[in-house]
Amino acid sequence: MRIMLKLSGEVLGGAQGIGLDADTLKHFAHILGTIAQKHELAIVTGGGNILRGKSTKGIDRSKADQIGMMATVINCMTLEQHLIAQGYKAHAVSSVCSLATPYDIPAARRELGEGTIILVAGGTSNPYFTTDSAAALRALELNCDILIKATKVDGIYDKDPSKHQDAKRYEHLSFQDAIDQNLGVMDLTAMVLCRENGMKLRVCNVNMLQDLEAILNDNTKSTLVD
Repeated sequence: MRIMLKLSGEVLGGAQGIGLDADTLKHFAHILGTIAQKHELAIVTGGGNILRGKSTKGIDRSKADQIGMMATVINCMTLEQHLIAQGYKAHAVSSVCSLATPYDIPAARRELGEGTIILVAGGTSNPYFTTDSAAALRALELNCDILIKATKVDGIYDKDPSKHQDAKRYEHLSFQDAIDQNLGVMDLTAMVLCRENGMKLRVCNVNMLQDLEAILNDNTKSTLVD
């Protein structure tokens, strides 16, 4: 199976969710490398551990988003090096001008088929688009079978589970239901891209990635959206 994983930047910042935590990077590199031994794996990271463009004050939004894109390059290149240090094949590519290799769809598809973990940085390369949209777009471009979004919660709820003890977790949703109920699964652009192109989405807790097979086969451990 070819998987696109959307990994939040905050995850790479450790307990504080800020900057880059070496122990956390080492931990996730091991988990991701293990996944790649069974599946073809592409990754899009957010950049919120360094800078989140839309929440930056005093900077033009387009420029802030460009800085945020570079934050994702930093994350992907750092994670790439931790993967390589543990003996896994990994390659960070980017659609924006940076130190990473330029993103090329045929080349990335070929490397995935050869067992290399592809880390796609730089978002969509355009401002006003989130890394959720980037993950959906790259999943489609790279012919992935499923998009997995790893978050702090174990799926999609009808309301914020951190604030409401009676929050209900969905095991299965349609994209249209998620959009109509404004559940905040991903941004609207990402969900419409997935819905219109038949890309399945599974939302899970990031700490469950070490048991990916259970996530893929058991809706009680995640939420499937299709």
